[in-house]
Amino acid sequence: MAMRAPAAIIACAFTLAACNNDAPDPTPIETKVPDELAKGGTSDRGDATKRIGTPMEERVATIGLLNKRNNVSRDFEMKPGEAVRVGDVVIRMEACEKTAPWEMPQEEGAFVQVFVRERRGNESEPSWQKVFSGWLFRNSPSLNVVEHPVYDVWIKKCAMSFPGEEDSAGED
Repeated sequence: MAMRAPAAIIACAFTLAACNNDAPDPTPIETKVPDELAKGGTSDRGDATKRIGTPMEERVATIGLLNKRNNVSRDFEMKPGEAVRVGDVVIRMEACEKTAPWEMPQEEGAFVQVFVRERRGNESEPSWQKVFSGWLFRNSPSLNVVEHPVYDVWIKKCAMSFPGEEDSAGED
């Protein structure tokens, strides 16, 4: 029994050391997204860009990414058609929307795709796998969830405005 106590103390010390939130994230943000993942379907939107409010190409979504292995989360501001890579994960944002101020219930969402470089089956080299493609909703995150054992992705905000919002901001 005396031999197990030191091992338990050492295991506990390693566990606590791994919880240091001040440690820098070892995974740098990379600007080079693989070519096959960089291009999206944003070029052929047709009349969808003529909707009321901010044009789609001017909208900005704030997307959160959590690495569950090291408990590091990051926020990315992305415009439709942009992609960002952090280590073995690529997030591509295709569109973001929010309900007009006069509509209830209020909701914000973004259409995102998440790709992870990992080995599947008995592959010798890791390859890019699409693990999610769909709408994520800020106020209703359980409607559509990115299900991955390492990465969690969610929408935090969709920055856009509607006609008349600027005028009502100055009124009391």
